[in-house]
Amino acid sequence: MSNTKGTIASLHIATAHRAPMEHPQVARAIADLGLEGDIHNKPGGKRQVLLMDEETLNAFGLQAGQVRENITTRGIELKTLAPGTRLRAGGAAFEITQACDPCKMIEDIRPGLRAQMQGQRGMFVRVIVGGEVRVGDVIEIVSG
Repeated sequence: MSNTKGTIASLHIATAHRAPMEHPQVARAIADLGLEGDIHNKPGGKRQVLLMDEETLNAFGLQAGQVRENITTRGIELKTLAPGTRLRAGGAAFEITQACDPCKMIEDIRPGLRAQMQGQRGMFVRVIVGGEVRVGDVIEIVSG
């Protein structure tokens, strides 16, 4: 069983496809939409916010934000969490919807990385309760 608490190591907002990501210290999660200003916002979507743990990034020699995650976590092994698991971070609450399969963009980072990262590219969540999240906030499992 992974830890039930961790922290937000960094935040990333994609304002356009393939554009460099912004790295704010504070972001606003909007209920049933995603992070304010992120291009992937979609009402009712299962892929509103992508969470990725820093430990997995480090294992692959990657930097926070390099796989275009929105929230980089530290201390929670995300790949062990099942869909339906609820998390709280800062003033927001999230529900895990599905694992993120590595896409072609991952192969652009380093040849062979897509196959290596299978089952380890983080988890998509939807925003259940909107609110501010900050770098350094506790992120914790509240049910699941």
